[in-house]
Amino acid sequence: MTIEKFLQILFSIGSRYYLVAGAYFLIFYVLFKKGLSSKKIQKAYPKWNDYLREIGYSFGTIILFAAVPIFIVQNPAVRPYTTLYDRMDGMGWGYYWFAYLLMFLMHDTYFYWAHRIMHHPSIFKWVHKVHHLSTNPSPWAAYAFHPLESIVETGIFVLFVFTIPVHQSHIYLFFFFSIIYNAYGHLGWELYPSGFSKSWIGKWINTSVSHNQHHKYFKGNYGLYLLFWDRVMGTLREDYDTAFEKVKQKQ
Repeated sequence: MTIEKFLQILFSIGSRYYLVAGAYFLIFYVLFKKGLSSKKIQKAYPKWNDYLREIGYSFGTIILFAAVPIFIVQNPAVRPYTTLYDRMDGMGWGYYWFAYLLMFLMHDTYFYWAHRIMHHPSIFKWVHKVHHLSTNPSPWAAYAFHPLESIVETGIFVLFVFTIPVHQSHIYLFFFFSIIYNAYGHLGWELYPSGFSKSWIGKWINTSVSHNQHHKYFKGNYGLYLLFWDRVMGTLREDYDTAFEKVKQKQ
């Protein structure tokens, strides 16, 4: 039964990764490559070996992401101590929708600080260097982590199920949204319009340009969904707004 459940979870996580990253890749790197090439953030394209490396490490990440719920959610010795609940309306519909906002803010905060720590020189090469082999990332880089980093990344799932009441649908829908935005961050093209990075709301939202700069320069722009922590902590690159507009002005 545990093996069967593991395979189900593995398929669920793997299918959303391959579906989302694959759709982005098909549209931008295959079908409309010629028409969109002039608007690419970095003019060059990754080599096929880069795509294969990203997909390979991502598969390892998917396996680890699937294993953690088995040891927690499917473990009768641990499950009773989690905050998971079964009925969709078990905590009320108001809380059900509010929980997504909580998860969003918790994940963004967790990622920023974990990400900054992984950039510390004493641990970078052991944990985060694999992800930064993609200096010009593609959507396949979304889950391209060293196993140690995969463990760090899955920590947010553990945090969710031991701190705030969550339903299984919270986990599925939130992480589906997460991979959509994660793959967009590694896309190589900017989807937001010109002027967005300086708008009253856009200046707080992370973009593909922002994360592409992080992969290119290895420093600054550590956020996931938002730029809140980058702006508050002074880690947003000074040339970010200029780079954003330069990309949007490409013909």
